Amino acid sequence: MINRRKILQLGAAASVALPFLEANARSLSVAEQKSQAMKTLGMIGGTSWHSTIDYYRYINQMVNDRQGNRVNPPLLITNLNQLLVNTLQAQGMWKELTQIYVDAGKSLVAGGAQSIIFCSNTAHKLYDDVSAALTVPILHIADATGQAAEDRGVRKLALFGTKYTMESPFIQQRLRSTYGMEVFTPNAAARNELARIIAEELSAGRIEDDSRAYLVAEMDKLKKRGAEAIILGCTEFPMLVKQHHYDLPLLDTTYLHAQMAVNFILDTQ
Repeated sequence: MINRRKILQLGAAASVALPFLEANARSLSVAEQKSQAMKTLGMIGGTSWHSTIDYYRYINQMVNDRQGNRVNPPLLITNLNQLLVNTLQAQGMWKELTQIYVDAGKSLVAGGAQSIIFCSNTAHKLYDDVSAALTVPILHIADATGQAAEDRGVRKLALFGTKYTMESPFIQQRLRSTYGMEVFTPNAAARNELARIIAEELSAGRIEDDSRAYLVAEMDKLKKRGAEAIILGCTEFPMLVKQHHYDLPLLDTTYLHAQMAVNFILDTQ
């Protein structure tokens, strides 16, 4: 609060500064109000850190777009060791991996997180068990995807992701049971090659034209089977393929999940 009487007592030179000080006080008040109105989001990232950066960038930019430039949201980020995560996945040690996510989630909650996101599609294989161990909600990436498909009026979806995402039911079943979607996946040979592209190239930040051409060719195969939209169901795939590369709608799960997170932060769900 500006003390106008005190300023006037200091004389004419000080009173010149009064409008400036009052304007700054108003700006500070508005900034504080916007900050207090936002909820704190916890992010479990690192798988890979390249896509976690995209999450961070999208969330900040969307909040800036809605609330004004430089109005940054309260975010807490845990950066997991991707090599350890991938090793446990490959060895089928899902119980041990679940505990890592539970510990990460509890740490974020202790820091003030009011909701959690997994910055990865594959991590949602652990969703039920991790959710049961936490006291705050986890925003599910399949819900962000299903809602986007509904908004676009599409029901037949081609799912591309890691082998775990394409071969396990944790994304597909949620899309079918909650949103009534029909989900297609590529054949076994394609799933193996896509897994290689993710592990050897995209997770290391490498973008290869040949790999993009391969993914687009596999999209064509599922388009012929009736797919009306493509789910980029690995958070690294949007690094490789953009909407201008394909004529069906691309459901970028990284962007859609970030959008859901912003709706939570701003309480506009």
